[in-house]
Amino acid sequence: MELVINGELIHVPDHIRTIADLLVHFQLNQKIAIVEVNAHIVQKQEYETTALCNGDRVEIVHFVGGG
Repeated sequence: MELVINGELIHVPDHIRTIADLLVHFQLNQKIAIVEVNAHIVQKQEYETTALCNGDRVEIVHFVGGG
């Protein structure tokens, strides 16, 4: 499946079906992240059930600590 993630066209493996799967794939599942799919912010409790489709536009914002 191809997704536009943070403005970049990326091919992701076929086993990625949901936002939760996508976050695990990018190792962001243990971080605080805000996800928007096709210009709609998705609530964290919906990550497991929100399906992704070929061509979806996904924005992922996660927080990075540092100084």
